Amino acid sequence: MKIHKITARDLPDLWFQAVHDILDKGRRFKIDRGSYAGQTRLEYDYFCGHVLYPFTKPMIPDIPPSFGIPNPVEEAYIYGGDGYERSYIEYLMTGEKEPGESYTYGERLTKAPLTGEKLNWWKDGESEIIDKREVDGKKVFEEEGILYINQIEWIIDTYKTFGERNNQMVLQVAHPSDVTLVDPPCLRSIDTRIQDNTLNFVVYFRSWDLWGGLPANLAGIQNLKEYMAGEIGVEDGEMIVESKGLHLYGYAEELAKLRCLRE
Repeated sequence: MKIHKITARDLPDLWFQAVHDILDKGRRFKIDRGSYAGQTRLEYDYFCGHVLYPFTKPMIPDIPPSFGIPNPVEEAYIYGGDGYERSYIEYLMTGEKEPGESYTYGERLTKAPLTGEKLNWWKDGESEIIDKREVDGKKVFEEEGILYINQIEWIIDTYKTFGERNNQMVLQVAHPSDVTLVDPPCLRSIDTRIQDNTLNFVVYFRSWDLWGGLPANLAGIQNLKEYMAGEIGVEDGEMIVESKGLHLYGYAEELAKLRCLRE
């Protein structure tokens, strides 16, 4: 496998470099299962991007009108606006789930049920196994007799209480049972690291739509990072993003060639 590495100034720079390079470095595969089964896509074997200043505005690509192609993501999609009942920020940072949705990233991050052995250890106060904390309605809350963990608030509280040197603070999206889903979550985890009083994210996607998915996802995740850094009381830092399935679908390949002035 070939690991394609990019160092980018900001999120739009990461997107443009990745779109430009995949036209030469990507391999064409037929999709056997999942979204767009039967079609082909260009895909990196493995992608790693290092974004130095992901907080730089704007955080989404800006395609000049002279190119005659639409922006891959609208600002209203990220922050809310006309035509969108729910912003991507809400999808990522709240536990709301609409009928027909098997999951949302926000549900996984902010409303994770405490069940099974972990719940038993919690109830029994097994302090050598479980980190039992106060049910404060924020990091731990109860609804209809079920205890839930808000991972975002839990990690903020942990850093503030115990300090920066902690390798346990991973925002988990994936569940082992996701293997049973027809379309399991693409985002699997957001790892966190405070280095030199600065919060950094390490983000992993199992599969990732480069044209529209990457810029929308990372703009939302960057807003999450800004919130967490502010609550912890540290600076907002860098972002490392990885995927073994960053790809361009067929329709987007033609748009990518137009954007990069390629034949």
